[in-house]
Amino acid sequence: MIKPFLSLALILVSSLNLYSASKGGEMKHPDFTQGDEVPDGAEHDWNLGATGLRGWMYSDAMVTSDARQIKITKVAKGSPADGVVKVGDVVLGVNGALFSYDPRTEVGKALVASEGGDGVLGLICWRDGKKKLVELSLPVLGSYSATAPYDCAKSKKVFERGCEALAKRVASGERRRHPITRSLNGLALLASGDSKYLNLLKKEAQWAANLKDDGFKSWSYSYVLIFLSEYTMATGDKSVLPGLRRLALEAANGQSAAGSWGHKFVDQDGMLRGYGMMNSPGIPLTVGLVLAREAGVRDTVVSEAIEKSAKLVRFYHGKGAIPYGDHTPWMETHEDNGKCGSAAVLFDFLGEKEAANFFTKMSLASYGAERDGGHTGNFFNILWSMHGVALAGENATGAWMNEFGGWYSDLAREWDGDFVHQGPPSMRNDKYKGWDCTGLYLLHYAMPLKKIYLTGRKRRTVDAMDVSEARSVIEDGRGWTSKTKKSIYSDLSKKDLIERLGSWSPIVRDRAVRAFHKSKMGSGIVEEMVALLDSRDDNLRLGACQMLGKIRSADAVEPLRRCLKDDDLWIRVKAAEALASTGEAAMVALPELLEMLAKGPSKIDPRGMEQRYLNYALFDKMLKHSLDGVDRKLLHKAIIAGLKNDDGNSRGSVANIYKKLSYDEIKPLFPAIYAATEERAPSGVMFLAKVRMSGLELMAKHRMKEGIPLCFKVMDMEKWGKGNRISRCLNAIGQYGGAAKPLLPELRELGKYLEKQKDSGMVRSQRELFKKVMSKVESGVTPKLRSMK
Repeated sequence: MIKPFLSLALILVSSLNLYSASKGGEMKHPDFTQGDEVPDGAEHDWNLGATGLRGWMYSDAMVTSDARQIKITKVAKGSPADGVVKVGDVVLGVNGALFSYDPRTEVGKALVASEGGDGVLGLICWRDGKKKLVELSLPVLGSYSATAPYDCAKSKKVFERGCEALAKRVASGERRRHPITRSLNGLALLASGDSKYLNLLKKEAQWAANLKDDGFKSWSYSYVLIFLSEYTMATGDKSVLPGLRRLALEAANGQSAAGSWGHKFVDQDGMLRGYGMMNSPGIPLTVGLVLAREAGVRDTVVSEAIEKSAKLVRFYHGKGAIPYGDHTPWMETHEDNGKCGSAAVLFDFLGEKEAANFFTKMSLASYGAERDGGHTGNFFNILWSMHGVALAGENATGAWMNEFGGWYSDLAREWDGDFVHQGPPSMRNDKYKGWDCTGLYLLHYAMPLKKIYLTGRKRRTVDAMDVSEARSVIEDGRGWTSKTKKSIYSDLSKKDLIERLGSWSPIVRDRAVRAFHKSKMGSGIVEEMVALLDSRDDNLRLGACQMLGKIRSADAVEPLRRCLKDDDLWIRVKAAEALASTGEAAMVALPELLEMLAKGPSKIDPRGMEQRYLNYALFDKMLKHSLDGVDRKLLHKAIIAGLKNDDGNSRGSVANIYKKLSYDEIKPLFPAIYAATEERAPSGVMFLAKVRMSGLELMAKHRMKEGIPLCFKVMDMEKWGKGNRISRCLNAIGQYGGAAKPLLPELRELGKYLEKQKDSGMVRSQRELFKKVMSKVESGVTPKLRSMK
């Protein structure tokens, strides 16, 4: 029977002009009621909850908010939609209302309402040129409680049904795919605490204990370590402990000197390859090591690896979301690939309350479009969401589920109880298409059981939020999409923006600064910001520093200089950045900034993070164009110190001024330049080439004989990005002419290598350059060489 309220929808559909044309006369996206097809290459469709349907909807800029239709792409046999809806049908609305703001969200919320009511889901469909109203009967599961998944009958039903479906598939071998999803599935069954799954879990644990992976070890070892550790502690089965110990030691020994991991473990030279440091696998890997230690793997190398990794991640506490690698804090969104959620868990396990509190709030503030994206897909953003949020207690989880998690997970849950990977609105870079997400989501619903550490077995250090605080943090994350990111906060008053400058959230502060900068700001803004520098609230002071960096007023120079002596490292850094942005008026602060840089790392800043940002401020900005009037003694001390920073990208900033120094000025710096050229920095692998190539080219320019042996060492033929290095190193060799004859054996091998390479513009260019360089070396003039000694 069709519900009476649906009749109104028929009238509305008949008279509605669903899509308006753009100014150029072309449709913004397909109108399926007019016979349009799904655009080529736009294969991403969506699971539509427990209906048994999948459907395609228009998306752009990582959102589906401009869509108003869903074209059905699949109907599962035996599902509620089987025999009622057909492939090719177009859904125009749900439960009596046409889609008006985002079909994906609207269907998700309708699923929540239907499963919490009588189980009837009404769809407004278009088929063969006619509108039709259909009803699907879904299982009645009840409504999400205000504290879901805690004290929530629906969450309990979803979890139990999901575990039963998952266990059957795991037993049959259907779900034994990637080690990550296989481990998550095992963890979900383990989190049930149900003894009926023990035999199945024992087999999965034996598989995990014998894991051999020569691929992206950091990723697979992370979740296998977590599963094995949790299994050992939950069951008391020590038979897999040798395997757990092996995996933990391999991971610990595979860590870089900086405390990081990449896609893989370090090479024999102790360095990461390719992209270098990657926090997305690194933090879960550290969580796995912490749990392995808890499970009985007692070894100094494991404890040292945990502390080195925690030291890396700890830096981002209070500064922003954890970035891709060893970079500046991520400021676009509160979460990035689940790294804040996993960091919250890590610091909670380590008993570091303040850091755990911060990253928990960052997790709670991330939902909607923030949570929907992620580098290479949103799998890990969804995975670690509830784990981070749940640390703040049931009011936090209830608020997050009400805002996003409830409808989003219901949309991902298939009619048989499984969960699928939905991916972000753009599937262009989604690497997780087809991944099983059943274990991922079931772990979220398992939180109330507290059977394993990941779901609350260990006592938490994070402060539980009351209802008001949870809602406030939710509000802090509101309003951002890839479409609104340039206009967010644009309608706020000056008073509201200043209030947000003092937010606990670095992301909110940054958005307020950007909105302020785009507005006219009004008179007296410099004076107001300067006054805030004396506030007792460090967040307000940080916000003021950022604002003054945008305003670039000479009147703020002296107040900002006073901030350089602050006890807080980040306030000093933000003040330095503001001064560097101010221009000529701030050059009076140059001597003290150079002195700060020359001091180098300290006990409270062992990785030299302050020094890193001073390198950027000084050598990328303040000294970029001219060295006129700069105290050379101070400059030399700063250069020598800056070249020792453990980040290759930061060292590269120092190299910006090599060409601005005469030979006499550069001469006392050569030992430091040589060291930064010969030895790779322990971190920032992607950006090592700049400082090394700049140093090599500088030595070649001044004919320093010590540079000759470095020409092939810096070429790094076994490392990522060698194409550009080959050409630049060949040019450096050419400058040495006949003096480079000791390199002839290596040059001839390089020639053979180039001849074997697949023909391309770059390779042809390198071959021509090689011939010219060989001619210079074999028969060219031998220039007079200098020596650093």
